[in-house]
Amino acid sequence: MKKKRLKIKISKLFIIIFFFAFMAAIIKLSYVTMSKKVDNIDLKEFANNRNTVKKTLYASRGNIYDVNGEAIAQNVNSYTLIAYLAESRTTDPENPQHVVDKERTAKALSEVLGLDYKYALKRLNTEGAYQVEFGTKGSNLSENKKVEIEALALPGIDFIEGNKRYYKNSKMASYIVGYAKENDQGEIVGEMGVESYYNEELKGKDGYTEYQKDAYGYQMGEPYVINPVKGNDIYLTLDSQIQLILEDAVYSLEQNGKFSWFNIAVMDAKTGAIVGSSSSPNFNPNTLEGLTNYVNPLIGYTYEPGSTMKIFSWLASMENDKYKGDDKFLSGKKTLKDGTVISDFNRKGWGNITYDTGFVYSSNVGATNLALNLGGAKLRDYYESLGFGKKTGIELPAEESGFLRLKYESEVASASFGQGITTTPIQTLQALSILTNEGIMLKPYIVAKIVDENGKVVYKGEKKELGRKAKAQNIKKMQELMYNVVNKGLSPIWKPNNVTLAGKTGTAQIASPNGGYLAGSINYIRSFAGLFPANDPEYIIYASVKQLNTEAEGLAKVVVKAIENIANYANITDAETKVDLDKLITLSNYISSDLKTTKEELEKNKLQVIVLGSGKSVINQYPLSKTTVIKGSKVFLLTENNDYIMPDMTKWSSSEVMSFCNLIGLKYTFKGYGTVLSTNVSPNTKININSTLEVTLSNE
Repeated sequence: MKKKRLKIKISKLFIIIFFFAFMAAIIKLSYVTMSKKVDNIDLKEFANNRNTVKKTLYASRGNIYDVNGEAIAQNVNSYTLIAYLAESRTTDPENPQHVVDKERTAKALSEVLGLDYKYALKRLNTEGAYQVEFGTKGSNLSENKKVEIEALALPGIDFIEGNKRYYKNSKMASYIVGYAKENDQGEIVGEMGVESYYNEELKGKDGYTEYQKDAYGYQMGEPYVINPVKGNDIYLTLDSQIQLILEDAVYSLEQNGKFSWFNIAVMDAKTGAIVGSSSSPNFNPNTLEGLTNYVNPLIGYTYEPGSTMKIFSWLASMENDKYKGDDKFLSGKKTLKDGTVISDFNRKGWGNITYDTGFVYSSNVGATNLALNLGGAKLRDYYESLGFGKKTGIELPAEESGFLRLKYESEVASASFGQGITTTPIQTLQALSILTNEGIMLKPYIVAKIVDENGKVVYKGEKKELGRKAKAQNIKKMQELMYNVVNKGLSPIWKPNNVTLAGKTGTAQIASPNGGYLAGSINYIRSFAGLFPANDPEYIIYASVKQLNTEAEGLAKVVVKAIENIANYANITDAETKVDLDKLITLSNYISSDLKTTKEELEKNKLQVIVLGSGKSVINQYPLSKTTVIKGSKVFLLTENNDYIMPDMTKWSSSEVMSFCNLIGLKYTFKGYGTVLSTNVSPNTKININSTLEVTLSNE
């Protein structure tokens, strides 16, 4: 009987335990069902990640081209050199998979990459390392460099493939184009210039692929794919040929003088398109070498412009019917009511002269008389109507506006000759456009068009008129005065040999951070604003340089040479020097063509062909396609083999030397002016691409 009662008690206990366990399970299941998280784990996300695989398909960044379709910035494969040191990689001694001969390997790599031999050997002797890299000189390697290293057949040498932004013309227009680099997420992002301003348009839209996987990790069914959308391509208004001419001007001034900065830009006089802009210092967007300042001089440098502003203060007087060019005034000095003394640059002046002559001689006293007679309010209004004191809105980041200060009599006087106010180069170019469009101002622009991956033009840059700012007769008068500055005034050094030029020089004192102006013979900003050809301008040029140690002559030489070269390139030389049409040849696109056939075709047209490398196909050319050249001109053809032989450069122009060096990636320096007298590399010898070509020029 006791056993039976015991069995009943055990059965009841089991039922009670089972009941409570069942209730606990129900409660736990309800909690799991109703709760978003369990034990701090998001169950839905956990389930999706466990069963769904999603991979990003990265979009290809759009390219940047010049106005003629020549690539300036594009994505290319890049390689990082690595060396395997672990002996465990080698299983077959006949086929070693690690570095065996470290001395030989270090020597070979140092010669190809320009590495220091001791550094390379030290990297190869890194104790306990499975693999090593070789710093900046072993990264971002091109396809050609990879092939060159592979040809050495060095055991244990390999590459990591990547993607980078490549700027094939190196420093050319670096502040306009800017640069882009890879961020921590592996995305290429624009950091400066057009690369930054149009980053959203260039980067495209990433896609993805998504599929389900089973418990063993295998794909189930067809994947769901959203294809990436390639970034838009951007065509700039820059003309590479004109840009190269401006780069030449910058390098020439660098080689023959010292200065804080120099900027030179050219605008299409009929449309407002910026066709070239170069500056110094500049930088290499591939390596960021030389990048110490993130401000684009064209739009971001604000400074007191000096006497180029007399163009607009004289026009302000004309537009308000206050100007009589034949009226005379006493030049030299003028004392204002507050005791401020306004002086002409020669202090003594030129006696009693007309206001027309005062403009040609750049008289500060004449400018002051006109401004005070006009009144500060009207002078300020006219300056503002031309866009001074506000941004132009050009398609570039970080544009500055400058400022106008014309409250007191001394400020009005100073503003009339470009002191006490600040402007930017792009503002000056915009204002100068009234001189080439019968008084109508044009908005400057830098983007010609934007094209999507299907070839559809989604944006087109074009001429934009900003209203009439001067009467046609006043514009004609100012053109006449500017022509006289160059051809009949005190500045014969500004007269080109092959094209007529109208212009105005400027010399402005530099404001001191402690108040007043800096003293000393070089503490000036020198500038020049010009229109050419003078009778019907095609181009507007503006150049400015800070603290140049060679006086005005140094600036004049490089600017005038640039004007002459642009006139030759655009075939806008004077009628008596213009080349016969039957001597002109328009080049085609020879890239990817057979070298032998192309060379024969060009030589048949009486062109000098300079072949770079010993390959059989053309991979680049200069001048670019659609460029018009004169018979007898040099045409450079780059081949796929980088075994470069030094040509005889005697009598070459500096521009031709630059074209040669830029195509093969060779550094160079110039000494002197004129054509090539000698180089530090003998003709018909192999060129060390990691060296620097030193070129001596002469006018003899």
